[in-house]
Amino acid sequence: MRFPTPEGQDRYDAIVRVAPRTVVGLDFDGTLSPIVEDPTQAHIHPDAAQVLVELAQEVAAIAVITGRPARQALDLGGLEQVGDALEAVGKELFVFGQYGNERWSSGRRRIMGGRPPRGLATFERDLPRALRTAGAADAYVEDKGLAVAVHTRRLADPDEAFDRLLPPLRELAHRHGLVLEPGRAVIEVRSPGSHKGMVVDRLAAVLDAEGFLFAGDDLGDVEAFEAVAGLEQQGLATLRVCSASSEESALIALSDVVVRGPEGVLDLLRTLAGDARERRTTA
Repeated sequence: MRFPTPEGQDRYDAIVRVAPRTVVGLDFDGTLSPIVEDPTQAHIHPDAAQVLVELAQEVAAIAVITGRPARQALDLGGLEQVGDALEAVGKELFVFGQYGNERWSSGRRRIMGGRPPRGLATFERDLPRALRTAGAADAYVEDKGLAVAVHTRRLADPDEAFDRLLPPLRELAHRHGLVLEPGRAVIEVRSPGSHKGMVVDRLAAVLDAEGFLFAGDDLGDVEAFEAVAGLEQQGLATLRVCSASSEESALIALSDVVVRGPEGVLDLLRTLAGDARERRTTA
C-alpha cells in the first residue's frame, strides 16, 4: 500500500473514523478479479468473498460497479453467495453492471436493466468490416447485450492492434450515436449518458453516506474517481484506490492509495476492516 500524496494517509484515517457510514465501491476486472486472456474466465480472487464479508460488518454497504453485464459479475464472482452472507449480518450487496445500466441487490435478487441502445445493432453489423480493414479481423468481439467490447489481448501484438483500432472504432461509434470507452487491451462501445461516476453519486445520496471508498484499475473508472472527488468537496470522507498494473497508469495521478492488483486491493480492504473493528471495539 502506497500513498502517492501526503493527504493519502489522512484520508484513509478519515474513512476508518466514519466506517459505519461508508460505502465501498469496487470495480470487478483488475480489482476483484485478475485480468486474463479470456474475459469469460475472469473469476474473482479466491480470498475476495471472505474479505468482503469481513468488511461488510464494518461499513454501511458494498457495491460492485462494473462494465460487465451484471449476470456475468454475479456468476464469475459468486456474488449471490456473498450477498447471502452479507444479508446474514444485516448488510446489503449491490451490483451495478454495464456502467449502471443494470442493477442487482442481495435484497431484491432481480436484475433490473435497460434495453440495448439505438445504433448498437447497426454498429455490430458494420464492425466486422472495420476490423478487417484495420487488419484485426481475429480480435475477440464480446457482445454484452447493452454494449460491445473488442478485445485485442489475444492478437500477436495487443498494444499495436489496440492503437490501430482506436481511431476507426471511435469514428464508427460516433456515426451510430454511441460512445467509446478504451480499457486494458479492450475497446468498449456503449450508449452515452451513463458511467460509474453516476452510480457513485446515486449510492452516496440514497444511502446517506458520510464516507465513500472506490477502487478501480482502468480508464473506465476515471468518472468514478472524479465523482468521489466531488463527494469530498461536499464534506464526505473519501478514498480513491488504484489497483495498479504495468498495463495502465492513468489512475495513479488521481489516487489517494496505490496497491498492486487484486491482491493489493484485498489486503487494503482487510486492513480497513481490522482498523475499523479495532476503533469500534475500543471506542
